[in-house]
Amino acid sequence: MAPRAKDYIKSFPNDFAASIVVFLVAVPLCLGIALASNAPLFSGLIAGIVGGIVVGIASKSHLSVSGPAAGLTAIVAVAITTLPSFEAFLLAVVICGAIQIILGFIRAGIIGDYVPNSVIKGMLAAIGLILILKQFPHLVGYDKDYEGDQAFLQTDDENTFSAIFRSFNHIAPVAALIGICCLVFYFVWEKWVSGKKGFIKMIPAPLIVVLIGVAINEFAKQIYPAYAVTGDHLVKIPEANSTKEFFSFFSFPDWQHIFNSQVLVAGITLALVASLESLLSIEAVDDLDPYQRVTPTNRELKAQGLGNMVSGLIGGLPVTSVIVRSSANVTAGAKTKMSSIYHGILMLISVAFIPFVLNLVPNAALAAILIFTGYKLAKPSLFKAFYKKGWDQFLPFVITITAILFTDLLKGVIIGIGVGLFFVVRSNFKKAVSVINDKQNYLVRLKKDVSFLNKPIIKNILEKIPPGSFVLIDAGRADFIDLDIIEVIEDFMIHAPLKDIRVELKKNMQKEQGFDPTLNIWQNIRKSFVRTYEKKIEEIN
Repeated sequence: MAPRAKDYIKSFPNDFAASIVVFLVAVPLCLGIALASNAPLFSGLIAGIVGGIVVGIASKSHLSVSGPAAGLTAIVAVAITTLPSFEAFLLAVVICGAIQIILGFIRAGIIGDYVPNSVIKGMLAAIGLILILKQFPHLVGYDKDYEGDQAFLQTDDENTFSAIFRSFNHIAPVAALIGICCLVFYFVWEKWVSGKKGFIKMIPAPLIVVLIGVAINEFAKQIYPAYAVTGDHLVKIPEANSTKEFFSFFSFPDWQHIFNSQVLVAGITLALVASLESLLSIEAVDDLDPYQRVTPTNRELKAQGLGNMVSGLIGGLPVTSVIVRSSANVTAGAKTKMSSIYHGILMLISVAFIPFVLNLVPNAALAAILIFTGYKLAKPSLFKAFYKKGWDQFLPFVITITAILFTDLLKGVIIGIGVGLFFVVRSNFKKAVSVINDKQNYLVRLKKDVSFLNKPIIKNILEKIPPGSFVLIDAGRADFIDLDIIEVIEDFMIHAPLKDIRVELKKNMQKEQGFDPTLNIWQNIRKSFVRTYEKKIEEIN
């Protein structure tokens, strides 16, 4: 049920506090992704604002936050380089949005429902580990890689692990002090506040973390100016000296390229990848939601499409639902989608009126916030819980994490889905066919849907039955039996007498599936078999 106006008012303290957290996390990520995409820095901020306000209003997701995504940086960078101009790229973003709206109307959102839960959990845990690993260099002042990068192979010719080792040779003392103090404070604060009630729980810890980081750096400027954090170690929002200069940061699509095949291909590619990433993110965020609310995925595609059209029309990068910002939103205690909208409004106000204030924030303080968010997503208890569920759940979970860590989000999830589906099919194979035996008497029971994929299993079972046995093939519980399976059983019944095997086939299967009744030549011995197996049949029931 959709929240009412009074629900939004009631949840305002939680939503506004969470919006501050998401706002602080989103600003450097928007700038970092724009930098990595070879796009103007302000285009990343535009995408963040549109993702918060426009998508937030249009979407029915309660906790998802949209904005520019790291998973699109490679596609965006190539498109900006190969297309005639940045304005032509903006046209591709508009086309991307239009295609997403169409996908929403043709109900393509159902794709997200087919991702196994073990893969979704693995994706969340992988994002958590990536945040911890990727933000460690920023925590100690090594800011060579851009904020928001999630790929294993970095644009600075490093990888996730080599960047960590190299960061030990490039530690900035004040940045490291800021990062460690902020991180320790965050953990202590959360533990202390967890048992409290009232106003204290409404104070967003990341806001205090940022203030601590700014205070330490400003103090260092006064005492040890040579060691203070400056330049690339700080947030860098473009500053305008006038209203005219501020509006000059916005760009508009060049419509003369509307029939350019390269632009159309870029728009289609962006639409497909952005839609998939949004659907995966929505599934993950719904899983994190304490109230387990379900987002209508087709509506989400339309909302993302509208957001991309608006973003492209005013000079922004493409947007998707983003797991990092969304998980920060959940961790901060948001209750409704208003937190996403508030964070977009805060971004707009800040970049328009007080960019110089945000430019005082050290990256190390923001890294502490993201590392804490990563810890929340990848707690050791999550790994223990999946291990206890068995290998069918644990292996897809771990393989998804590993694949994402060593490739990127989309490739890793696709690998995880493949592994997860393998275990799902394997599990269904086992459940579709069961065998019990007592000495020389065998019961082969077919259940649920028995497809041609079960053919090798059934052939193997039947061929292993020893000579002189009695076999009852019971298909009364099967909802569907593929013709290939029928052929396997018919062939077995024909050559069984050569091994002195007596076979009985349940009559209802013969009528429903078209077996030749003449093949069922040992019906007169069924009575003695049933007496032996009556109890075991009831157990299977």
